[in-house]
Amino acid sequence: MADTDEDHNGQNSKGVFSTLMADGDWLYLKGEYKKAIESFTTALTLKPDDKNCFVGRAKCYLKMGQPENALKDAEASLKKDKTFCEGLYQKAEALYYMGEFEFALVFYHRGQKIRPQIQEFRLGIQKAQEAIENSVGNPSTVKLEIMGDLSFLQKDEERAQPITAIQHLTKEKTPKSEKTSKQLLGEFYSDKKYLENLLKDEDLVKGRTKGGEKLQDVIQGCLTYLDTCTEFWNQEKPICAQESKVMQQKCIKNRYSSPSDPAEFLLKSLNEIDTELTSGNAERSLKKAEEVMKIVQKWSEREVPNKKEVLGNLYSCIGNALIELGDMDNALNHHQKDLEMAKQCKLQEAMSRALDNIGRVYAQTGQFTQAIEFWEKKIPLVRGGLEKAWLFHEIGWCYLELNRHEESRDYGIRSVTAADEIDDEKWQMNANVLVAQSEFKLGNFESCITHFERALNHAKQQEDDSAVNAIQKALDEAKQQLSL
Repeated sequence: MADTDEDHNGQNSKGVFSTLMADGDWLYLKGEYKKAIESFTTALTLKPDDKNCFVGRAKCYLKMGQPENALKDAEASLKKDKTFCEGLYQKAEALYYMGEFEFALVFYHRGQKIRPQIQEFRLGIQKAQEAIENSVGNPSTVKLEIMGDLSFLQKDEERAQPITAIQHLTKEKTPKSEKTSKQLLGEFYSDKKYLENLLKDEDLVKGRTKGGEKLQDVIQGCLTYLDTCTEFWNQEKPICAQESKVMQQKCIKNRYSSPSDPAEFLLKSLNEIDTELTSGNAERSLKKAEEVMKIVQKWSEREVPNKKEVLGNLYSCIGNALIELGDMDNALNHHQKDLEMAKQCKLQEAMSRALDNIGRVYAQTGQFTQAIEFWEKKIPLVRGGLEKAWLFHEIGWCYLELNRHEESRDYGIRSVTAADEIDDEKWQMNANVLVAQSEFKLGNFESCITHFERALNHAKQQEDDSAVNAIQKALDEAKQQLSL
């Protein structure tokens, strides 16, 4: 009898865990990330080592702008299986949004090597490489430039030197305190520490660049250069921390007051603003955008012929940073200014961008009617199937939230059509789920089941276990309703 009770309790525990996982996945799809985290956390009390549960929670943390927590969960999912591709992807994503682009690139490549058919790894490689290039393009940054295919990042015990052999090379000619180095190097000091940390990654330093150069030599070369500069500055012109700070401020002031090439300055500044935002540094992105805005507003039309277009871009950047910081009223105000500039300049792409962002603010604040109004204005400006699939889905989702289920279904079908045209598995899944939800609310259970089954098939094709569980739960409920 005791064995029977134990088996029964075990089955109950398994059933509760599955329910919590499905609830978490479903809440994630609905955008209710806090509630989803609660479900996954409770599920982990029942199965503390479940890798899919850790991945599910990591995805939520990323959506909430908490990449550090996402990284912890991603690493926990890889504890027993280093080749778990969902865990590798979440680790890469977390590192990317923490601004650790080189490390993110390594894990995107590892994932692609294991599962080359998963498109997200390829896109991750692309965006990480772009972020690295932008960082290298910044004169105040001395990060590694790693271009092209990184399939060379494999263990090669015969060619690679031990880490200890590298570390003893980083000796200074003249002993000096860390404080002195910091004073002399100024803003380059953080880059020195960054490079020193790179040497601690065994997989990274054992690799080679596409040109065949050892990564450890590239890193060491940068460090040696910085040490040489430090030594030279120390001998030529010892300075105190305050003098160093004043000098840096003067350089910054000169750079921002009268840039010799406005186009180059703006391109670099916009890249920096975007990089900060995508790295999860919304406050720094906002501060940088506001600084550049003040500079541009002082320029004449002669200096910058497309001044209004540039200002529109900056209003958009500020608005996006404010969204991330939760200041929705201010965000809306800036995106509306972006729209005004776009209309004045008759720039369709800028108008599309502004309408998109205004709709996003309204949707995130629960003002679905207003979101629909602006997103529907965007439809004639949309280019490309992926954007269509996304936009139709978002409009349909707003109608679903307003309990206008026929309109929701119709936009869902348009999203399905757009996703089918480009054969995008992810949006085929999302769009079919939307149609199925709408049909369920309309009482059309046979059509609902059909679309849930299609969505389930797309989820399985992507091998997205979280989505499979959530859709299966909804499908079972629809079948139960049909049988009544």
